[in-house]
Amino acid sequence: MDKIVIVGGRKLQGDVQISGAKNAALPILVSSLLVDGWNTFHNIPDLLDIKTVKKLLSSFGVKIEGGETVRINAGGITSCEASYDLVRTMRASILVLGPLVARMGEARVSLPGGCAIGARPVNLHIQALRDLGAEVTLKDGYVEAKASRLKGATIYFDIATVTGTENIMMAATLAKGQTILKNTAREPEIVNLAEVLIGMGARIRGAGTDVIVIDGVDSLHPVEASVIPDRIEAGTFLLAAGMTGGDIRVLGCDALHLEALIAKLRDAGMRIELEGDAVRATGGVTVRSVDVKTLPHPGFPTDLQAQIMAMMAIANGLSVITETVFENRFMHVSEMMRMGADIVIQGKSAIVRGIPKLHGAPVMATDLRASASLILAGLAAEGTTTLSRVYHIDRGYQQIEKKLSALGADIRRISG
Repeated sequence: MDKIVIVGGRKLQGDVQISGAKNAALPILVSSLLVDGWNTFHNIPDLLDIKTVKKLLSSFGVKIEGGETVRINAGGITSCEASYDLVRTMRASILVLGPLVARMGEARVSLPGGCAIGARPVNLHIQALRDLGAEVTLKDGYVEAKASRLKGATIYFDIATVTGTENIMMAATLAKGQTILKNTAREPEIVNLAEVLIGMGARIRGAGTDVIVIDGVDSLHPVEASVIPDRIEAGTFLLAAGMTGGDIRVLGCDALHLEALIAKLRDAGMRIELEGDAVRATGGVTVRSVDVKTLPHPGFPTDLQAQIMAMMAIANGLSVITETVFENRFMHVSEMMRMGADIVIQGKSAIVRGIPKLHGAPVMATDLRASASLILAGLAAEGTTTLSRVYHIDRGYQQIEKKLSALGADIRRISG
């Protein structure tokens, strides 16, 4: 099994190109299920989760070609079942449920798996599909849904769910009549998906707000569209500049998607300059402590919580990091403590007392974002850090060790 070895203590400098957003590419690829014909999607990242969703779509009889630019045709769907073997490694697989029911009238989808950062129940998806007129049952670990045609409805999400919003927005595009989704998630990835669906002929307004209105149409047509840059990858590299006292230009990113992080980085003493579609981040001599509370967009992203905790581990002073989105997202703490970090968990908060220097150690990735935080910690640490279970990082960061190496990091991947 691969490992990543990091010798810390180098200032990172240079330019890094950000890849397409995993969390936008997944639903956009799935949206092809709504259309008969060849869609073309640009800026698709080369990630493990992308490979998984391609396998899943192929199992339905969907034709897929290409890498960074993907051509995909769901004109000849032969199966509406997403098996456990394909779904178990990625929670986002549940996104096929809505489009399959909307276009094919049926779906059988295994309850999903994925990284262990807390419960992300599918009950909101199921109830919303029932509200749209589908008959939905749970049987032998599968969600089975049927509908001759979905019918528009007003749906209120108890929690602002990203995948729930995406799933039901896709389903409602082909429903009869108008669907109003309330308390929807507002993430940029949802806006990106809505733009793609509108390009297919869907009638959607309000994406990016907490109320989305969809007027159903009889059919959609193929589209050519691009995936937005990955704001979480961009944020991780901005934090790398701060943790190493470096100077990095993050290219091809949207600063509007990073406003909450940028505000915290400036509070922590970093210089952040916006240069068109690039953000330049320069670390200071020291890092100032800041408090962070994760919230749904446009608040501070839960997907950057572990990474900023790594930065606070070497900050001057005490910081409080509160996680409000997922209840089990502090698993990286015990691994950071192996590197000398002074962190105490109190309920939903982590109390972090900054220390002058972390120390390299063998550590283990527990989920995607935790693995990124441990790489950041290793970059700033004294000595050598060896990260195992790196398949987590491959789910969401395209060749992160190569990008960091090009910035001057002493980092390499080893097999075995």
